Amino acid sequence: MSVRQSLLAILDQAPCYGYQLRGEFESRTGGTWPLNIGQVYTTLERLERDGLVDRDGADEQGRVRYAVTPAGSAEVATWLGSPVVRVQTRDELAMKLAVACTLPGLDVAALIQTQRTATMRALQELTRTKADQATPSTPADLAWSLVVESMLFAVEAEARWLDHAEATIARATRTGAIGAAPVAARPARTTAEEGRR
Repeated sequence: MSVRQSLLAILDQAPCYGYQLRGEFESRTGGTWPLNIGQVYTTLERLERDGLVDRDGADEQGRVRYAVTPAGSAEVATWLGSPVVRVQTRDELAMKLAVACTLPGLDVAALIQTQRTATMRALQELTRTKADQATPSTPADLAWSLVVESMLFAVEAEARWLDHAEATIARATRTGAIGAAPVAARPARTTAEEGRR
């Protein structure tokens, strides 16, 4: 999620000062991604530098308001009208299991079970959170509901992947694929062997 684009989209609705903008962002995302106020002001400075917002005076307490420029409104429209491109990011759990499978003598099934317990706990907490929500009756309620459901789907997918990983590792153990020396422990090829390749 782009904090920069989200803040710009909020400013496209009405001018805000930093703390107000942070509050709007957090209320619209259900507080799922709390923002540091320093991050908000750094983002505002960059948006101003890039010509996407301007200072729009100050309120009665002297807090500087920021308003979106026409270029900023155009960027918001482009962002909202474009699909989110999924980028390949490092998945710590996948990385952990990948490395664990190469470590001789490690009980990978126990590692998966430990993770599954944590995943199921997270799933239960999110399910309770979702059940505690009333049917969305405001835009903020709807936004929070969508965020919680997105998190639920992600945790459910992790649980399914753990089941798949466990079955795959069990098959590999039966066929002897796990238990072989890891790549780093295999003897290095000689120069003559490399020349024949």
